[in-house]
Amino acid sequence: MRLQSWRECGGKRDITARFELKRALISVYNRRMFSSLRVSVIGVLLLATATITPAQVAKKSSPPPGKENAERGAALAESGNCSEAMPLLKKAIRQTLDRELKKRVGLDGIRCALTHETPYDALEFLDVLSRDFPNDPEVLYAATHAFSDLSIHASHELMREAPFSYQIHELNAETLEAQGKWDEAAAEYQKILELNPLVPGIHARLGRALLSKPQLTPEVIQAVKKNFEAELEIDPKNASAEYVLGDLAKNENDMAAAIRHFSRATKLDTGFSDAYLALGMALNAVKRFTEAIPPLEAYEALAPDSPTGHFQLAMAYAGVGRKTDANREAALQRQSAEALEQVKRKVQEGLVQQSPSEGAQTPEPPK
Repeated sequence: MRLQSWRECGGKRDITARFELKRALISVYNRRMFSSLRVSVIGVLLLATATITPAQVAKKSSPPPGKENAERGAALAESGNCSEAMPLLKKAIRQTLDRELKKRVGLDGIRCALTHETPYDALEFLDVLSRDFPNDPEVLYAATHAFSDLSIHASHELMREAPFSYQIHELNAETLEAQGKWDEAAAEYQKILELNPLVPGIHARLGRALLSKPQLTPEVIQAVKKNFEAELEIDPKNASAEYVLGDLAKNENDMAAAIRHFSRATKLDTGFSDAYLALGMALNAVKRFTEAIPPLEAYEALAPDSPTGHFQLAMAYAGVGRKTDANREAALQRQSAEALEQVKRKVQEGLVQQSPSEGAQTPEPPK
């Protein structure tokens, strides 16, 4: 009995011993596995760190590619290497965020385009500069010269590619108009009509040239009217032709015809501010005040600083008995007239300051 109990106890101790041994072995195994895993992770991290090259480190600390292209392109352009600079400048003008650097890139790009026989490349730089620097004097100055050069370049191409086209006569006529040579300009437009009497816009241009002459005889007025009527036969949607015919009719005191033409002009071009004003004034002149209010209100919305618009609208409101509105417009007329006078005075003062003083002597050139 005791032997049996002892064996049972011994057996239990043996089982317990085996269990403790197994647990110890598992614990050792787990520690060794964790240590091995830790060594592996550390090894991977060390390997990854070792594979990072100096170039990658430098790339992380280098400036944005747009700035790098911009600075390099500008430096090349300013040292006379425009052919190498242009690809970089074209990329940089769209990429760089630095405003001063962008402006520098744009101006360099325009200069390179205009001086290296690729004038149309300037348009890409002008597009960005006019959007991002709309009121910058330096940008506006560059744009003035760029568009002038582009115009000259295009006119030379026109003369080379189509020397006998009617567009050559049209270009000559426009140049003569700019010089105030109205008879010569009219003769050029007449040559176009002899080649093709149905070219849109030419009758109107001929009428405009005749209307610009200093001496307007009844015969000239009739010729002007005839040309603008012919223009409407070719182009019935020409709002400017309708407006001129309305103005001619008003000058002849034919208010019914004037109102008809002015009304058509406002329908053909809803942004034609002068047509709205002329229509409202013509309606006021024949005391059709109720009809005058809508076009005059439309004009005021398009030209809120016009003293004439406020004055005419005040007349129309007074004519229908809207005294409060009439008084408001009369006050606005005075304010806008005073503001306009202030602008005129400032402009005049600026011109006086720019002109040489009376007592100033022009220095003699060095001998």
